[in-house]
Amino acid sequence: MSIKKHGSAKWTGNLKEGKGHVSTQTGVLNDQPYGFQTRFEGKSGTNPEELIGAAHASCFSMALSMILEGEDLVADSIETKATVHLEQKDGGFHIPKVHLDVTASIPNATEEQFNRAANTAKENCPISKLLTAEITMDAKLA
Repeated sequence: MSIKKHGSAKWTGNLKEGKGHVSTQTGVLNDQPYGFQTRFEGKSGTNPEELIGAAHASCFSMALSMILEGEDLVADSIETKATVHLEQKDGGFHIPKVHLDVTASIPNATEEQFNRAANTAKENCPISKLLTAEITMDAKLA
């Protein structure tokens, strides 16, 4: 089975004064503004790092839920915050780290069961795996 979802972005202008808009296939984001100011200066709008963080947090939480289910456990709640670290290095930017903060309420779970399930989810959720994925591209100049 192969499921394909997409997001899209449009950019106009140079880096610092340019403007972008990002959208998702479902329309939950529709022409949401982003740009240099939203990424580096804390202005209103979104940025790639917070979108990656939201994707990672939601994916991890779902994976943890699935793993717990395999141990006959059901969470009352799983709250995950994924902090994406964007750093400047060697004249460019890179993301060396994503940190997950997880708080879960799981009736009848032991600390050992929770830690084992959380570590398995951290290593195996699709977004965790994405961070080392092959990237392919089709590019054309219009």
